[in-house]
Amino acid sequence: MSLSAEDKLAIHELLSRSAYGFDEQDLDMLEACFTEDAVFSIQITGADLMGPFEGREAIMTLYRDSLAVQTDVRRHVTTNIFFHSEDGDPLVISNLTLFATENGETRLLTAGVYRDTVRRTDKGWLLVKRHLDLDSAY
Repeated sequence: MSLSAEDKLAIHELLSRSAYGFDEQDLDMLEACFTEDAVFSIQITGADLMGPFEGREAIMTLYRDSLAVQTDVRRHVTTNIFFHSEDGDPLVISNLTLFATENGETRLLTAGVYRDTVRRTDKGWLLVKRHLDLDSAY
């Protein structure tokens, strides 16, 4: 599938909305980034695979549970976004840098790489498969 500049911009915005929705605890915004049948998995270097979390509701439960125990303010910074498009849904690869601020101190929590499969739907571009490789636990 060949992606137009407009498609790439819309996908870039999708990644930004998913990060912003989580950071601002806007769960409606975050949920709207995933297809109903989306799948999410996380691999932390040296640890067992987390997931896959299958379906938007399972993914949102993971996010809600994470937010319930979070005491700091998080900022997911998504950069170095590029597109790999062959047959089928496009693959989008990007870097994650995760910062946290607590008690007036900001620190780097971890970094990693997202590998996102996206799909154009009647609601625009959405995440259908997300895998996150984290460089370290936090």
